[in-house]
Amino acid sequence: MNLNSDYWEQRYQNNDTTWDIGTISTPLKEYIDQLKDKSIKILIPGAGNGYEFEYLISKGFNNVFVLDFAQAPLDSISKRVSECNTNQLIKSDFFEHSGNYDLIIEQTFFCAIKPALRTAYVHKMESLLNQNGKIIGLLLQFPLTEIGPPFGGSKEEYSSLFQNSFKIKTLETAYNSIKPREGKELFFIFTKK
Repeated sequence: MNLNSDYWEQRYQNNDTTWDIGTISTPLKEYIDQLKDKSIKILIPGAGNGYEFEYLISKGFNNVFVLDFAQAPLDSISKRVSECNTNQLIKSDFFEHSGNYDLIIEQTFFCAIKPALRTAYVHKMESLLNQNGKIIGLLLQFPLTEIGPPFGGSKEEYSSLFQNSFKIKTLETAYNSIKPREGKELFFIFTKK
C-alpha cells in the first residue's frame, strides 16, 4: 500500500476518516490550556481536519501552522477557521518540509506513517525544532503491526526510538483519553537535546 498524497486524499473524499473524532482530544486541549506564551511557533504535521489548530487560533495563538499531504482537510480548515491565513495551511510531504518551530503537536500522524519511516520521523522532528523545542502529543499503544494505518507501538519502542535525540519528560498512558481510546494512548512530552 502506497500511503501517498492520493491515498490520503481518497480517504477524505470517501469520508473514510475513522481517526477523526470531530474535535480536539482532551489530552491535547489540557496541554494547550496551560501554555502561557502565545507567540511560540507551532507546527501540527499530518493535521487532518486540524481541530488542534482551530482550538489554538481560538485561544489567541497566531503563529500556528498545519501541514498535510491531502488538500481536502486543508480546505475544511480554511472554511471553518476564518481567522487563519492561507500561509498557515501547508500542503506538503512532512519529510520535505523545512522550518523551525518551538512546539510540534503530534496527533495520529506518527501512527499513520509506515513503521520503516519512524527513524526518519525522529530525525525530521529534531531538525524542525528550535533549541529546547518540544514535541508533545499522543502515540498509540497496541502491538506493532505491518497492517495499517494505524500502526501500533509500545512505550518501550517509542522510548528507544526518541531517547538519543530527545529528553523524555513524559511518556505515560493518557488518563483523559476519550472512551474508545482509553488505555490505547500514550501522552508524551519530548524536549530536543
